[in-house]
Amino acid sequence: MADGELLAGSPAPDFALTDATGRTVRLGDFAGRRLILYFYPAAFTPGCTTEACDFRDNLASLRGAGYEVVGVSGDDLDTLARFAEEDRLDFPLLSDPGHQVAKTYGAWGEKQIEGRTVTGVLRSTFVIDADGRIEHAEYRVDPNGHVAALREKLAA
Repeated sequence: MADGELLAGSPAPDFALTDATGRTVRLGDFAGRRLILYFYPAAFTPGCTTEACDFRDNLASLRGAGYEVVGVSGDDLDTLARFAEEDRLDFPLLSDPGHQVAKTYGAWGEKQIEGRTVTGVLRSTFVIDADGRIEHAEYRVDPNGHVAALREKLAA
């Protein structure tokens, strides 16, 4: 575990971010429901598109098991709106332009890209229970097969 990573059982950090439609979305909007909150580096990149479309394709099953899905990136609202439209993403995509929410979730830090060390969003997924506590936290997620593995873990 790296510094700043959240542990199961800890309170989920609160947030209030704007979605692709211009609506403010808060953690409290999901009180009493379970939430899958995932952070991704950038819309329209191969891994992020794979992951978003995988969540889209499994959304009915996840919702049927009682989970809502929300994606977060540093992209601006216009980019998020285009991403949602082009890939038919029917769950909220939130803009975190200063990466403050990513930082509070421990989803920001150093990573390797093509042999270079860079600082940026660490692809991460959090399952938040109905009481607003971290049920599951996964950092440095591989977008390929991630949703299937998550569904298996959650029995969704």
